[in-house]
Formats: sequence, C-alpha cells, structure tokens
Amino acid sequence: MADSYENQAPEKHQGKYKAIVVSCILGIGSLVSWNSLLTNTKFSRFGFNSDYHPLRVLTFVYQPFALGTITILAYHESKLNTRTRNLVGYIVFTISTFLIIVLDLSTKGHGGIGPYIVLCTIVASFGLADAAVRGGMIGDLSLMSPELIQSFMAGLSVAGALTSALRLISKAAFEKSHDGLRIGAMIFLAISTFIEFLCVMLYAYVFPTLPIGNDDSNNRRLSKKELLLQNIDYDMNLFLIFVLTISIFPGFLYENTGQHGLGTWYALILIAVCNWWDLVGRYAPLVNWLKVENRKGLTIAVLSHYLLIPAFYFTAKYGDQGWMIMLVSVLGLTNGYLSVCILTIAPKGYKGPEQNALGKLLAMFLSGGIFAGIALDWLWLIGKKNAF
Repeated sequence: MADSYENQAPEKHQGKYKAIVVSCILGIGSLVSWNSLLTNTKFSRFGFNSDYHPLRVLTFVYQPFALGTITILAYHESKLNTRTRNLVGYIVFTISTFLIIVLDLSTKGHGGIGPYIVLCTIVASFGLADAAVRGGMIGDLSLMSPELIQSFMAGLSVAGALTSALRLISKAAFEKSHDGLRIGAMIFLAISTFIEFLCVMLYAYVFPTLPIGNDDSNNRRLSKKELLLQNIDYDMNLFLIFVLTISIFPGFLYENTGQHGLGTWYALILIAVCNWWDLVGRYAPLVNWLKVENRKGLTIAVLSHYLLIPAFYFTAKYGDQGWMIMLVSVLGLTNGYLSVCILTIAPKGYKGPEQNALGKLLAMFLSGGIFAGIALDWLWLIGKKNAF
C-alpha cells in the first residue's frame, strides 16, 4: 500500500506542502475554464434567446462527452499511462479556452447560430478534457496521499469561488460601460487561459518530482469489479451528492429564483455564496473531529441531503432572498464536505494500483451524478410559462 506522507522519509515529508499547493492549482485548472464560460452568461447566449435556457443547453452538451469519456478511460485504466492522459487533458483545456477568445474576436462579439455551434464544439472538448483530468488526477492522488485528494478537490471549489468573485467585480466595473460585459468576459478567459497553461507546466515539470508511495504493481491486485463491489456505497453516495447539487446549481439558481430586491445581482450572489461555502466544506474535513469516516453515517448524511429539494421548491415559491441565500450556503457546504470525506476515506487500506483504479471509479460515479443532475435540472421548468 502506498505510504502516507507521515510515514515517508524526511526528504519526502518536506515536499508535502509543495505537493498540496501544486495539487490545489491543478484542481483549479480542471474547472476554471468551464466555470469562466458558465459564469459569463454573455457567452452562453450566442445565437439563442434566454428563453431557450442557454446555461442548461451548454451544460447538457458538456456532460455526455465527460461521462462517456471517463467511463471508457476507467474501463481501460490499467492499459493507459495516467501521466500522459492528464497532460493531454490540461493541454486541451488550454487550447479550448484560448479558442473561445479567438471565436469572440473573429465574430467581433456578435452571436448567431454559426458561432453558437462552434461554441458547443469547444464545450464538448471541455468535456473530453474534464474526463481525462478529473479521473486521472483523482486516481493519481489516491495513490499518493488522501491529503492531496482533499487539496485537489478544494482546488475545484477555489475555481468556482474565484470565477464568482471575478464575475461580481467585472459586473460592478463594466456593467455601465460600452461593451463592458464583453470586456469582462475577455479578461475572465485570458486569466483562465493563463491558469491552464500554468497547469500544463506544473504537471509536466513539477508534478513528476513530487514524492509518492511505493507501487505494488507486481503483486496481485483486485479487479475493477471487486473494487466496485467493495465500495458500492461510496460510489453511490458520491453519485447521489452530485445528482442533487447539479440539479439545483447553476440552472435553478439562474432561472427559478423569482424577482427580488437584489435585481440582476441576485443570481450572481447566489452562485458566489454556493461556491464559497463549497470551498469551506472541502476544507472542513481537515479538522479531525469534523470528519465523518463511518460508512453508515456518510450514507445517512447523503440521504438527509435530499431534504433540500422540497426546501428549495417552497423557498423559490414563497420565501424571500434571505432564506434562499441560507439554503444555497447549506447546499455548497454539504456538497463540498461530503464529497471530500468520501474521496479521502475510500482509498484507504488498498495497494497503490488499487487506490489508483478506485479513484478513477469514484470519479466516474461523480461524473455520472453530474450528468443525471443536469438531466433532472430540466424538471424545475415544468409548469413554467414558455419553459420548453
């Protein structure tokens, strides 16, 4: 079994904090481009009126490619070079993000069905890159140390918090200026492109130097089926967490929250609050007495999570903005907390190659939950005027 950092030689232990920082940045890079596109509704409206739910459409384009690719890669994980897979994923993220800037410049910011189709193609490439990076990184880090999984997952949340903060700043700075939203979006994407390029460099030249545990690949390892059956509760809990979260975030929060005193700032604030509390939730398990490791306890917590569905429905219909902000805080906090608990606990007790394979299986169920959540997100439109 791969040794934890605490049991490794002193020189490896010294690289612990370097590994944590690098893992966090790589986590940011695996989601920052998609979040930048998703947060900037200007780009999601290429060629479509808002009545056609552009955020839901783009997300529905993205996720089938992510889920299909990660499933195929998880099935063939023992035959693939994980390092090459991850590096290719970050390179695709970098190129795709830069192409959105090129698309905007070439069309001079004007929409139309042609640019929207190109945008959807780029979004599909985001899905491919996400599948390569997320499954590969969780597998790699499961082999190295659970602490690094927590850091990587926190990086995903940092990406959401960062884009939300930048979106609020750009709205305040550019909302009333000529072509201000487009300028803000260009700044977003330029920053995202730089972060993706940084991730390519870090993964290519720094990540291989990080200390890892011993690889017991010469010994017999459990098959993917055996790993799946032994960890089916972890797999399903991770699936259920993201089914709920993505069925609400971000589509419901953009379209089903009614009219309130915050006006056009309301949805942006809800997204920002959810992202920031998600970040808090992903760091909470670092406090030992806050971390739940009991398998039945985690299952009960995940199922209790579903009480948020009626809470969101009635709050959107009858509640005010204060109650909605409180609910999205709970959603973000529980999503981040429960997902990190599962991903850091599940690989414990397995050999290095088994930890790697299990990490990729968990990432596959996570992506499956996201895909199911996207599909269920459309159910919130039932009963709305001109919903479909």
